[in-house]
Amino acid sequence: MFRAPLRHTGQALARIVAGSMTTQRLTPATALLLASAPLLWAGNAVVGRLVHQMIPPATLNFVRWLLAFALLLPLAWPVLRPGSGLWPHWRRYALLGLLGIGSYNALQYLALQTSSPLNVTLVGAGMPVWMLLVGALFFGAPVARQQVAGALLSIAGVLLVLSHGSLEQLLALRLVPGDLYMVLATISWAFYSWLLARTSEPRHVRCDWAAFLLAQMVFGLGWSGAFAGVEWSLGAHAIAWGWPLAAALAFIAVGPAIWAYRNWGLGVQRAGPVVAGFFINLTPLFAALLSAVFLGEAPQPFHALAFVLIVAGIVASSRR
Repeated sequence: MFRAPLRHTGQALARIVAGSMTTQRLTPATALLLASAPLLWAGNAVVGRLVHQMIPPATLNFVRWLLAFALLLPLAWPVLRPGSGLWPHWRRYALLGLLGIGSYNALQYLALQTSSPLNVTLVGAGMPVWMLLVGALFFGAPVARQQVAGALLSIAGVLLVLSHGSLEQLLALRLVPGDLYMVLATISWAFYSWLLARTSEPRHVRCDWAAFLLAQMVFGLGWSGAFAGVEWSLGAHAIAWGWPLAAALAFIAVGPAIWAYRNWGLGVQRAGPVVAGFFINLTPLFAALLSAVFLGEAPQPFHALAFVLIVAGIVASSRR
């Protein structure tokens, strides 16, 4: 029997799931957990675009999680034993694997085939809105005024980054068909995050983060493998193996897959899915900062203003 997933699930989390407006206090440690995931996912979007001609999108997602599974297996292999607590709740983990591993990443990589990382992050900026809608429609969570205000502040910060402080550049952005895939990915992630908060395991079943993530990977590999099979049956292009692709796979398997999912799961369990959703809007800001580091583009004053707006949205949404 493995230990319960993410043991620090408090009474505030239960009230969130039940539909109460009360949330846990956002501590600096929890904020750091939730902020580290968008940083890694910003790198994931850039890398996914760089290798989009080297490997088909669904295949990239499958290989990524296959490597992550192999890396995580030595840490949490007991979760796969017949007597573990995984199998009585296999439906929950199968759904988490479909939404968070099988669908979200495949749709994101598919979006990056025809869309730019900037457009993808722009579409992903709607995450707080989808979090509120999914929570209200499917999980009975009321929408508070401060959450709406936080969503507006946070999205304003994202738009400021994407427009470089210029209204003309913002109006010049054009959505392409791939952006629709990112809309579907964002909705999938909203459901995934809410289901993370709905713990169905009995109290005596406990697990660490590695076992919880590996339990999702077991089924997520099945979903992503099936999607890759459909992709190849439809005539996917050949994989261009080489050191650039190997380096990209190593990064996305360790950083955006294992470490980001670990931190995101812990953060959602502590702060709740609505508050966590606002941290997704840090992704385009981090993308701009990564461009400054790796492409030599100096940060501009609007980056600082955008950071203030996004943080203000997070603070406003997390207030009682």
